[in-house]
Amino acid sequence: MNQSLEAGQFAAELQQGQAGVFPTDTLPALATRPEHASLLWTIKERPQNKPVILMGADAEQLFSNLGMTPEPSWLRLIELHWPGALTLVVPAKGELLQQLNPGGSALGLRVPACEQARDLLRLSGPLATTSTNRSGEDPCTSAEEVQARFPQLLRLAPEPWPAPSGQASTVIALEPGGGWRLLRAGAVMPQELLS
Repeated sequence: MNQSLEAGQFAAELQQGQAGVFPTDTLPALATRPEHASLLWTIKERPQNKPVILMGADAEQLFSNLGMTPEPSWLRLIELHWPGALTLVVPAKGELLQQLNPGGSALGLRVPACEQARDLLRLSGPLATTSTNRSGEDPCTSAEEVQARFPQLLRLAPEPWPAPSGQASTVIALEPGGGWRLLRAGAVMPQELLS
């Protein structure tokens, strides 16, 4: 059975509780609707204390779904690096936090610089995402790899996907007193971390 679906059908299947993979500018994203995020830990065979991130089509979509207003200190980073390979980990609360980071107090947010991904996210709404691999293995970098390693997963059509950078996003967390702390070095390095 061909698991490659156009965006509308792909989004509808995610709505029904399926997991799927779509391209981004960094690495292909394994995704579900946030209410089905527990599937991601199962597929990855990964402990649930490792959070997944919320990916959206734009900053407004992300923050409106979280019922939050971005702080002025976040806006410069958002303007410079979204869409792009920067994941911001910011304080959050509510149902989405518990779905993506159970027991945590912060949530990772990203807007990818891949038009195919953002077109999907406009249809689907924000999605719970992570890299496409089993815990401890290298992530998939193409639709062909996804099909070979995870034949049961849906894939976003059309294929082949735009070539990703192959490097994960940079992850930075907001410190309690302000300022940012590097959690994972990746494809970009914000000026805030160099000063």
